[in-house]
Amino acid sequence: METLSNSQDNYHNEERQLEMAEPMCLIDSTTDNNLHVNQEALNILSSIRQPVVVVSIVGMYRTGKSYLMNRLARKRKGFSLGSTIQSETKGIWMWCVPHPEKKGHTLVLLDTEGLGDVEKGDQTHDTWIFALAVLLSSTFVYNSMGTINNEAIMSLHYVTELTEHIKVKSSRENVEETMMEYARFFPSFVWAVRDFTLELKIDGQKVTADEYLENSLKLMKGNSARIMYSNAPRECIRNYFPVRKCFVFDQPVYKDKLKIIEQLNDGDLEPNFVKQTSKFCSYIFSNSKVKMLSGGITVTGNMLGNLAVTYVDSIRSGQVPCLENAVVALAQIENSSAVEKAHALYMRLLEERVVLHTETREELSQVHEGCLKEALEHFMDHSFKDEKQRFQTDLMERIKEEYGKKCHENETLSLKHCTAVLQQLWHNLDHESYMRPGGYSDYRVQVDSLIQNYRDTPGKGIKAEHALETYLKDKKELGSSILMADRSLTERQKQLEEEKAGAEMERFKADVAKKEQEELAKRLEDTEKAHRENEQQLMEKMAKERQAILDENQRMLEQRLQEQKKLMMEGFDVKAEAMRSEIQSLKHQIAASQNTSRGGGCILL
Repeated sequence: METLSNSQDNYHNEERQLEMAEPMCLIDSTTDNNLHVNQEALNILSSIRQPVVVVSIVGMYRTGKSYLMNRLARKRKGFSLGSTIQSETKGIWMWCVPHPEKKGHTLVLLDTEGLGDVEKGDQTHDTWIFALAVLLSSTFVYNSMGTINNEAIMSLHYVTELTEHIKVKSSRENVEETMMEYARFFPSFVWAVRDFTLELKIDGQKVTADEYLENSLKLMKGNSARIMYSNAPRECIRNYFPVRKCFVFDQPVYKDKLKIIEQLNDGDLEPNFVKQTSKFCSYIFSNSKVKMLSGGITVTGNMLGNLAVTYVDSIRSGQVPCLENAVVALAQIENSSAVEKAHALYMRLLEERVVLHTETREELSQVHEGCLKEALEHFMDHSFKDEKQRFQTDLMERIKEEYGKKCHENETLSLKHCTAVLQQLWHNLDHESYMRPGGYSDYRVQVDSLIQNYRDTPGKGIKAEHALETYLKDKKELGSSILMADRSLTERQKQLEEEKAGAEMERFKADVAKKEQEELAKRLEDTEKAHRENEQQLMEKMAKERQAILDENQRMLEQRLQEQKKLMMEGFDVKAEAMRSEIQSLKHQIAASQNTSRGGGCILL
C-alpha cells in the first residue's frame, strides 16, 4: 500500500494530510464470519489527527455500492466492483482521502460487504456489518435497486434489530428515551435508489426524490400483525434517522457494459446518470458532517480506529457494543495521550525558550506562564469527558515538577556562571602583596572595586548575590590574615575592621535571605497563576461543552417536533401524543442547560 502524505507535525495543529492510493480492509470478515480489525488500517487511521467525515454505504450485494464510493473518492478504480453474481467485498473496506471541500479534514469512505449473500447465509453477520456501518459513520448511505416499495423497506429489517445490537447507555432506560438517544448518536441517512425507471410522481403530481422517500415511509393505519410488521422498519428509520435524503439514479449503461463500467469515461455513460451521480457526490461533500460523539466531541482518524477496535472487541466477546462505554474507553485513551503530548509540549517549549539561565526570576516565570498556557490549550483541545479532572490534575502535577526542575537548573547554571566570573575577577588579585603594614586598607579598596566590577557584569542570573556571599565567605580567612599582618594598625583598629567586615557579611546574608524569600514568594505566585490559568481554561472548555449539549438538545427538539407534526398530519394522533413526554424532557434539559450557562456552573479542582 502506497500512501501519500504531506505533513508538518506540531502540537497546535496536528494535521496529517494523507491520501491512500487504494482502499484496504478495515474490518475483516473471515470464512466463519468472525470479525477482526486490520492492524495496517489502524496504523493509517492512527496517523490521521484531523477531524474525519465518515461515509459508509450498505445494501444488498451486487447493487453497485462500490461504484458510488469510487465516485466519492473521485477515482474510476478503487473499491472492487466485480462483474459476476458473487459478492466481491468482504467485511468493511476503508479509503481515506483529503476532503475535497473541507480543508484540514479527511474523508473516510467505508464500503461494506453486501447484505443477503446466498453463499454466506448468515443474517446475524449481516446485521453486525449493518450495525458497525451505523456506529462508525457520520453519513450512512443505503443502496437499493428499482423502487422504494414495501419489499424494499422490509429488506431494511436490519434497522428494527439495531436496538438488539447497539446499546446507547450501559444501563437501559425506558423505550422513548432510548429511541431519542439513538437519534443523537446515529448518522444522517441517504437512500440511493439505483436503476430507477419510474417517474417521480404521486397522484399525478411531480415530486422530489426526498418527497418520494417520505411518502414511502408513511405509516399504514391499522393494528393487525401484518401492518405492525410493515410499519416497524418505517418507524425505526423515522425515529433513528431524523435527517434523511434520497437520490434516484438511472441505469448508467446498457447491461452488457456494466462489467467494464470502471473503464468507461463519463462520456460513455448515460447523461442523466452522470448528472445524478454528480449531484449525489456534491451533496455528500457539502452536507456530510464531521463524525461527532455526544456532547460535541469531534472524532479524528485515530479516534475512529480506536472506536472500531472497541466495537469489534465487544462483538467478538459476545457482548452488545455500547456507545456510552465506547466513549468512556475512548476518553481514557485520548486523555492519556493528551496528557503525554501536552507534557512533552511544555518541556519542549521550555527548553527552546530558556536556552541559558535567565537574568531574573520574573523572566523565567513569564516563559513558564506562556508554556503552561499552550500546554493547557493543547490538553483542552484533545481531551474530553475528564469529568473529575483526573487527567488534568495529572498534567498540572507533571508541569509543576518540570517547572521545579527548570528553576533548580536555572539556579545551578546561574551559580556556576557567577562563580566563574568571581574566580576570573579574583584571579589577578595578588594577596601576598597585601601582607605588609598598611596592606589591609589597600586590600579592602581592591575588594570593594572587585565587588563593584562583579555587580556591573551583566548576565549573572538570579544567584548573583548568593554566589557573591558564598565567595566572600570563602575569602574571609584571607582577609583576616592580611588584617593580622598589617602591623601598622592598632589593636582597636583591628577590632573595628573585624566588626566592619562581620557587619558587611551579615548584610550580604540578609540580602541573600531576602532574595531567597522573594524567590519562594514568586514560586508560590507562579503556582497560584498556574491554578488560575488552569481554572480559566477549564471554565471555557466546560462552557463550550455545555453549549454543544444545548445545541444538540435543540436540534433533537426540532427533529422530534417535526416528527410529531408528521404523525399528526398522517392521522396517528396517539403516536404523536406518545412523543409528548420526550419533547417535554428535551425542553426541560434545554432550560436546565440555559440556567446553568447563566449561572456559570461550578468547577471542582
